[in-house]
Amino acid sequence: MSATASNRALAERAAASVRHPLTLTLLTFTFTTGLIDATSYLGLGHVFTANMTGNVVLLGFGIAGTPGLPVVSPIVSLLAFLLGAGVGGFLASKIADRHALHVGSAMGIEVVLIAITVLLAVVVHIRANALSGDVIVGLLALAMGVRNATVRRIGVPDLTTTVLTLTLTGLAADSPLAGGTGKGTTRRISAFAAMLAGAVAGALLRKASFTLPLAAAAALALFAAVTYVRWHRHQQSISAVVA
Repeated sequence: MSATASNRALAERAAASVRHPLTLTLLTFTFTTGLIDATSYLGLGHVFTANMTGNVVLLGFGIAGTPGLPVVSPIVSLLAFLLGAGVGGFLASKIADRHALHVGSAMGIEVVLIAITVLLAVVVHIRANALSGDVIVGLLALAMGVRNATVRRIGVPDLTTTVLTLTLTGLAADSPLAGGTGKGTTRRISAFAAMLAGAVAGALLRKASFTLPLAAAAALALFAAVTYVRWHRHQQSISAVVA
């Protein structure tokens, strides 16, 4: 089986069960999105660093002169996200056929970038809509761009880890009430619940400290990535022995 076919088969198995290690990993990343966007939106002046759809809308509101909504920070976030997605795309073009290395490398970049934001927040007074805040916004958006490009290449349906619009559309459109089979309902509800829980946790942690939700996001992403990569390599070893 070619590497492309193997990765496609892996995505199909992950889509079939929320208990699959890849699905659990992506749901963990979805939870961390809630942590990260709670930090940026509540602590950095109403800007998203993972959800670019919301960012574009907020940018439009800011351009229209809506009080309390920035213009510079959303632009910084959008540009950094695009840069990160480009980096993630380049990474995928080089090593996507080596799945464990691809996931490990991309998530390593994300964890390092988030960890840098935590360190900066510890040593520098972070102010929203100022240079210090925009640096944090840029680093977080860069990390999310790398992740999005990576998850997009992995290709598990409804688990983009950063947006839920298509997930919720599929949940309703494919439901038995709409004449569908209901296939994928558990996966879609799990994605919704993970992001909601992450947002709640992020908002609560943000009340205690700016750095807490970011540190939690970095730790969870690192744990999930390491656990998954080890599992995948173990499965490859077993397959090699059987073959």
